[in-house]
Amino acid sequence: MLHYAIVFLIIALVAGLLGFVGVAGTAAYIAKILFVIFLVLFIISLIGGRRGPIA
Repeated sequence: MLHYAIVFLIIALVAGLLGFVGVAGTAAYIAKILFVIFLVLFIISLIGGRRGPIA
């Protein structure tokens, strides 16, 4: 998930440098959404964690 966020961020930066403002804005928005989803899932996995066997 984080990988895709970084890829969309790079696409947004390149599109912004080349003057494609609409594409850059859309890619940046997608990158932001993916990063937020990554953070939420990461925090949930930290809270849940791995639990040992019930013995």
